[in-house]
Amino acid sequence: MRDIIRIKEKYYVLASSALADDRTRVLKYGDTFAVFNRYGDIEGVGQGQLGLFHLETRHLSRMTIRLNGQKPLLLSSTVREDNAFLSIDLTNVDIGASKRSGSILRGTVHVYRSKFLADGICYEQLRLANHGLTTIDLSLSMEFGSDYADIFEVRGSPRHKKGSIGSPELSTDCVKLYYHGLDAVTRTTTLQFSPPPASLTESVARYQLRSKPGEESAISTTVVCERNEIHKTSLSYGDAFVQRNAQCRDEVLDGCKISTSNKQFNEWLKRSEADLRMLIQGNPEGAYPYAGVPWFNTVFGRDGIITAMECLWMAPSIAKGVLRYLAFTQATDSIPEQDAEPGKIVHEIRRGEMAALKEVPFGQYYGSVDSTPLFIFLAGAYFLRTNDLEFLRSIWPNILRALNWIDTYGDADGDGFVEYSRKSEDGLNQQGWKDSGDSIFHADGQLAEAPIALCEVQGYVYAAKLAAASLARALGQPERAEALEGQANDLKWRFEEQFWNDELRSYVLALDGRKRQCRVSSSNAGHALFCKIAKPERAAITAETLMSERMFSGWGIRTVAAGEVRYNPMSYHNGSVWPHDNAMIALGLSRYGFQSRVLHILNGLYEVSSHVELLRLPELLCGFHKRADSSAPTLYPVACSPQAWAAGSVFMLLQAALALSIHAPQQAIHFSSPALPLNLAELTIENLQVGDAAVDLLVRRNQEGVAVEVLRRIGEVEVSKSV
Repeated sequence: MRDIIRIKEKYYVLASSALADDRTRVLKYGDTFAVFNRYGDIEGVGQGQLGLFHLETRHLSRMTIRLNGQKPLLLSSTVREDNAFLSIDLTNVDIGASKRSGSILRGTVHVYRSKFLADGICYEQLRLANHGLTTIDLSLSMEFGSDYADIFEVRGSPRHKKGSIGSPELSTDCVKLYYHGLDAVTRTTTLQFSPPPASLTESVARYQLRSKPGEESAISTTVVCERNEIHKTSLSYGDAFVQRNAQCRDEVLDGCKISTSNKQFNEWLKRSEADLRMLIQGNPEGAYPYAGVPWFNTVFGRDGIITAMECLWMAPSIAKGVLRYLAFTQATDSIPEQDAEPGKIVHEIRRGEMAALKEVPFGQYYGSVDSTPLFIFLAGAYFLRTNDLEFLRSIWPNILRALNWIDTYGDADGDGFVEYSRKSEDGLNQQGWKDSGDSIFHADGQLAEAPIALCEVQGYVYAAKLAAASLARALGQPERAEALEGQANDLKWRFEEQFWNDELRSYVLALDGRKRQCRVSSSNAGHALFCKIAKPERAAITAETLMSERMFSGWGIRTVAAGEVRYNPMSYHNGSVWPHDNAMIALGLSRYGFQSRVLHILNGLYEVSSHVELLRLPELLCGFHKRADSSAPTLYPVACSPQAWAAGSVFMLLQAALALSIHAPQQAIHFSSPALPLNLAELTIENLQVGDAAVDLLVRRNQEGVAVEVLRRIGEVEVSKSV
């Protein structure tokens, strides 16, 4: 291949090659996703993440097209606004000598390539049109293959032994590839071609096309991914297209719509909504957002909860789906190799071969310290938003078990703080949201020793106790409610005593196993504001620290302040900027009335969205300071995109700016000193539902500040604003 050079026994991709282009195209439906290059190809070398994946196994590791043996030229490539369809325009290079008969000049043949996913099937159609003046003969080849790599294998985890590739089955228009896994699962990939190719082998389909001037021909391919040959029924390309297109109109935000006076901001909102639809639609768990593509196309407890919180004010149905599934998968036994303990909420669920064989511990893994209090926190927030007491009564036993985990397993040493230490030899060392191995450390750079009590986790526990108290009172258990409120107040007092640091002018990152402060300035302290565990006077000081030049890059708040020993703006958790982290901090700032600081964060991430492809906020970006000589942020090279809590961040940012709260038990919507950034003169919220009522609202800047007007009201709901 001309794109590859070989030096001894190693192969390298030329920098000038399309294989070196890291701009990928992502499709996802349910537990199937695909990552293509901009040509719509899956190359067998280059970017390791390319492929068609089903249930965490790569069913296609190669799928390319060639015209007369040559790669076509790229004209354009885009994923449609709704994220469902990938469209690529290609044309031919010069084929043959220019003076010989049978030559085809560059740009004669237009190739339109369209792809989409549905129910474990990848549908593709090629339309080739001759725009030349003469009849042409053209060879089209499709090369394909599968390595059946597990998702962890693709990420770099070595395997000492694999299953076996079975003998392919061939017919005139179909080839079926087999893999017999060590987990006793047979995985198959069936490629169906229409019309039948001139020749078909186990790795190449070849067409010989004769095309008159102005003539167009079409070739359709379906790739069916199965386990143990369930025999899925694939539709024709046209019928499947109609069905998939209709699904793109499904509501994911409960019919609530936001529009603004800023066209670019509207595009950011549309892309974020489409990303959420993409990460939810077709999932067997129901309305549960998968964490992100490509590495996290599965259930994550923490990610699902935070995404649900981000969208709660608009779309409480997501929270209900998340709560229901997490209650269903709550741990009931102590299983050290899974970091499972009774009452604990799941961290991650995997269904691939390596997880089934326990080559990785993440089949059903419980190694997160924060998912359990966050589960209770979300349940209380869902009640406040919906007054859906019937559903909450059904999961009340799960909430009680989660509370018991907090008080027993979570606080194993009885000091009043929830800590973590790994039980599984192969599990995560760090079990907060910053779960990379070097993320929790002391001021001198020494890693903290377990058990570790994280700053933000104490805030989550405080909020969880208050949430459970409100639910207990609503369920007619006032004595339990009073006890929980007392526990929350005690925790608040101990938190201020142990986690505040005057020198840092902030709460510390964590307490280590010897109860020593990890005196590091980090974004974790902002979550104390999000949970309202911070004293107002210390919240004000913390807000100043978070927005200082050491912490705020111009694009957003860094995970770790510049100047800390382990600060690295290119790291995963020690100096990078995460949209969801910033959104949670912004809502925390809003809860203490710091609206101008909220707008700084909103503006920073709005600018990030304007510089990234598809206006899609990535999982994270590098924490370099915004420079006058560079208008674009520095992207993190292997960030997931799309990712659920990055997509949901814009909705929480808007809630923070508007200082919007909804109290469904009182049928009330309240704005407390709402603010709008300078790039938004007005904002419209349509069909905001509270119980059986709904309103349309107009938020507009005027000379006195920001006004809120009710445009439409159905049912009884009060809308109020305070300054």
